[in-house]
Amino acid sequence: MAPSAMSRQATWTKSLSEAQPVPYWLEDPGKPHPEPALTGADTCDLLVVGGGYSGLWTALNAKERDPGREVVLLEGREVGWAASGRNGGFCAASLTHGLPNGLARWPGEIHRLEELGLRNLDEIEAAVARHGIDCEFERTGEIDVATEPYQAWHLRDWHKELERKGLADGIEFLDADAVREQVASPTFEAGLWDRRGVAMLNPAKLVWGLKQACLALGVRMYEHTPALDLKPYGAGMAVRTPYGSVRARRVALGTNIFPNLLKRVRAYTVPVYDYALMTEPLTAEQLGAIGWKNRQGLGDSANQFHYFRLSADNRLLWGGYDAIHHYGGRVRAEYDDRPETYAKLAGHFFTCFPQLEGIRFTHAWGGAIDTCSRFSAFFGTAHQGRVAYAAGYTGLGVGATRFGADVMLDLLAGEETERTRLEMVRKKPLPFPPEPFAWTGIALTKWSLARADAHGGRRNLWLKAMDRLGLGFDS
Repeated sequence: MAPSAMSRQATWTKSLSEAQPVPYWLEDPGKPHPEPALTGADTCDLLVVGGGYSGLWTALNAKERDPGREVVLLEGREVGWAASGRNGGFCAASLTHGLPNGLARWPGEIHRLEELGLRNLDEIEAAVARHGIDCEFERTGEIDVATEPYQAWHLRDWHKELERKGLADGIEFLDADAVREQVASPTFEAGLWDRRGVAMLNPAKLVWGLKQACLALGVRMYEHTPALDLKPYGAGMAVRTPYGSVRARRVALGTNIFPNLLKRVRAYTVPVYDYALMTEPLTAEQLGAIGWKNRQGLGDSANQFHYFRLSADNRLLWGGYDAIHHYGGRVRAEYDDRPETYAKLAGHFFTCFPQLEGIRFTHAWGGAIDTCSRFSAFFGTAHQGRVAYAAGYTGLGVGATRFGADVMLDLLAGEETERTRLEMVRKKPLPFPPEPFAWTGIALTKWSLARADAHGGRRNLWLKAMDRLGLGFDS
């Protein structure tokens, strides 16, 4: 490494010297106290397992549909402690992990899926207002930015295709000058601004607000209460916990990356570890140096991509790029901290925003995301329709989990609705193969994606084969 490069690397690494290895969002003095654990037996109409977005939206929507329904929610630790409290706070309308993925997989349904996604985002905004949830909700939109000339060409071509297909409403192409007028980075070559399809929010405050809304409507919530097993019991189901049990007529499983109580569902997801940095609050001078007057969320267009945004107190969150899968799909607390990724992200940050050199990172953290081979959620039922599940959101669950909650409630009610009629809901992705094939395939895919980023986006034979099979790996 040349001396100047070594000096820059040392400066970038120094910016991490005081970073706490904890999620910024969860380190909040307003964090609510956990509800007591379940001791003894309880019974209910609907049992929800999982206290992240998926479970909380399911419990809340169930009570709003039927206020007299008895709903119990179990959370193994504290609500929002996992992915729901660690993400970047991008609340997207897309139900399909982005329009390109949705158009490639469900072209005949894509207009309907886009309509349902925008309606879902509107309903999230309405629920936030209705329940008085102070989660710093901002309907700013998001810009996908190109950082290489070939990416700029792809974005322009993609926008033209969206116009031809009638899918470009609210989406604006920005050339280099226009995108840098929105956010000033010397690396930006072009952008696509989705003006209405994404909101920014504080993910932990959304979790805590949903928790309070559920409690206010009469949901009985037990934290530090893992669900150990699920078995039929008479006309319903029973779930055993360390100090008790719950009997329920219906059960909704929203455990996502954690082992599903239905073993046959587990092969459809693998855990991917994602990492993020948070800066100290930007000064007025620093904000002026980067612009960002409209506070949109941003993400770059590479296969190994970054996502970045401003918080309510004008910190800059910078995450993504590395997507780490551990052999055997292990989920462990020690994987939440990865200094080598933090150093890499810091270098990328200062390459994107050299005018911010000298700023410090105050927090650095990671967490596991559940991904599936089609990148977007899948759904199903078990035990003669008494159990429903949703999983596989692949990092875009802040918004899509509310839609998934309604799907689970429709399925448990045995209703045919506009949601349950979707091919996306009726069909599942291909499962991942057992080890060592899963780890080998994922490692080869990651290597191939990095190679494509370094060679003008050209996909090798492996990626082309995966494309033909409709398979992939993402975070």
